[in-house]
Amino acid sequence: MPHEITTTISIAAPPERVWSVLLDFARYSEWNPFVRSIEGSPSEGSAIEVKIQSPTGKAMTFSPVILRNSANREFRWKGKLVLPGIFDGEHYFCLASRGAGSTEFTHGERFTGLLVPMLRGTLDRDTRSGFEAMNRALKQRVEQGGA
Repeated sequence: MPHEITTTISIAAPPERVWSVLLDFARYSEWNPFVRSIEGSPSEGSAIEVKIQSPTGKAMTFSPVILRNSANREFRWKGKLVLPGIFDGEHYFCLASRGAGSTEFTHGERFTGLLVPMLRGTLDRDTRSGFEAMNRALKQRVEQGGA
């Protein structure tokens, strides 16, 4: 049974500014407490290497494939644990202009696969906390003019 986590935060900056920070992978280690690094090209169909660190300190590296890179609107990838169907995640970042130079940033992931029922508690607790920590850090970075 699929399970989805969705988080949202308002950022006092236009989508273009949020996008420039979001896709500046080389600087993630300066501000991002959850996604510590991303290596590779953000081109659709390309594999990237993502390193995350959960709020509990557990580190994980995986190699998802970029599904969508729609400038200033959506960045999405899909990863899997070993083989498809065991534990898959479609991770997304969506930006929507809310007028007056502000952006609604939505950050989420849809999980599918055999292990989802067993991992639901961890996903709801640790993964959601990681998403929210990243959202707050992105907001701070963008609003304070970090590049």
